[in-house]
Amino acid sequence: MLAPMNTPPTDSAQAPRIAIIGGGLSGLAAAHRLGTLAKDAGRPLQIVLFEAGDDVGGLVGTKRVGDYLVETGADSFITNKPWAIQLCRELGIEDRLLPTDPTFRRSLVLHDGKPVSVPEGFMLLAPAKLWPVLTSPIFTLRGKLRMAMEYFVGRNGGEAEESLASFVRRRFGQEALDRLVQPLVGGIYTSDPEKLSLTATLPRFLDMERDHGSLIRASRKTTGKQSGAETEGSGARYGLFAAPEKGISELADTLANAVHKLTEVRTATPVSSVEPLASSEAAGWQVQMSNGHSEQFAAVIFALPAYKTGDLVAGFDKELAGALQSIEYASSAIVVSGHQLKDIAHPLDAFGLVIPAIENRKILAVSFASRKFPGRAPEGRIILRTFVGGAMQPELCQLDDEQLKTLVREELADILGVGGEEDFSLIARFDRAMPQYHVGHLDRVAQIESQAATHAGLALAGNAFHGVGIPDTVHSGRNAAEKVFETLLKACP
Repeated sequence: MLAPMNTPPTDSAQAPRIAIIGGGLSGLAAAHRLGTLAKDAGRPLQIVLFEAGDDVGGLVGTKRVGDYLVETGADSFITNKPWAIQLCRELGIEDRLLPTDPTFRRSLVLHDGKPVSVPEGFMLLAPAKLWPVLTSPIFTLRGKLRMAMEYFVGRNGGEAEESLASFVRRRFGQEALDRLVQPLVGGIYTSDPEKLSLTATLPRFLDMERDHGSLIRASRKTTGKQSGAETEGSGARYGLFAAPEKGISELADTLANAVHKLTEVRTATPVSSVEPLASSEAAGWQVQMSNGHSEQFAAVIFALPAYKTGDLVAGFDKELAGALQSIEYASSAIVVSGHQLKDIAHPLDAFGLVIPAIENRKILAVSFASRKFPGRAPEGRIILRTFVGGAMQPELCQLDDEQLKTLVREELADILGVGGEEDFSLIARFDRAMPQYHVGHLDRVAQIESQAATHAGLALAGNAFHGVGIPDTVHSGRNAAEKVFETLLKACP
């Protein structure tokens, strides 16, 4: 039975105490869900959220720079995964969500140094329309013929899991991988396609192969059944993305305010160790902070990067720690800048530009951020978010701020004809922030979850396991909260 714990220990009539370590979106989502479940069930809990930084919210960030509304982290989320929308509904801000602007709902890709439109209807891996592919200058005649042969490529008969690169190469050929798929998917996961697990990242394409035998056939059949928002444009399925009117921080701030009403939030409070209680009379956990103070809890939710959770659990479970630390991470940086449109030669008539690795440039992608949503930039101006680093160019993240800004200025000038002086330029760095879902990722996660389940009252959340987007991150926190709450109900009916 999970007895309620406190510091110092108190009688068993007191509400169980739950520790949540990490105040990013997954930790906040876990705290909110736990607090809501307890309130709805009439089962009091004492929830304490520990955040090492000075504020909660994690890697999302919206700020005003003059008349610009600037995002330093994610700038939108996909809506066909329900968890972020559900949270917005619970928080009362669903009516403040904006769809992307259909005017510029397409992507560009760099080809021989020049931005070219991604063929209409090409969604990450598969073309829903053949004519735009056949007339695109991105591919050679040989490359187009190889892509058209995808109709006749058989299903994967082997049992071994394929990487993204292997799958695309087998179905569409090397040119499709190099010229289009690698930059489109790389812009999402900042990963090496030779290592990226298709099963863990884009399983719907495996389903399309299994069910229809051809991705082209599946895409064309599916297109007729989907709404325009799901199929229009090119690149990512931009019609499915949304953002709060005041930026992603409107979601994070509203969530944080709700959490403050339900839980105790301690910022600037790093946790140095977590240990299961040795007492034979009660299950529980001792959480020690870096200031030497320790407290006891009935359950703990880790909402941290996998390697940081691994550090905290290493003292009592080396197998779990090793599995968590086996998940690799990539670093990246975003240079965000504001410009006058008259100073830019290219019309920037899209949502952004992706850069194939074979172009040998020093940037991964450029998002034309204020093209996506209204109210982000003043009239006649635009926000550019330029991505650098990732798994394939990690050395560029070691540049200092001025070197990074200079690199981006030179690349933007050469590729898009960006001149003049920026209205502003700032850098957001993400050191070891993007988990790499390499081949075998789902097996690693299954091992982690199986081992974690051997510890009563321990739950894991974050973007390292079942998805890197905002909806996935929210879902991971909510799911961890529900597991812990169910455990407490069983222990203390």
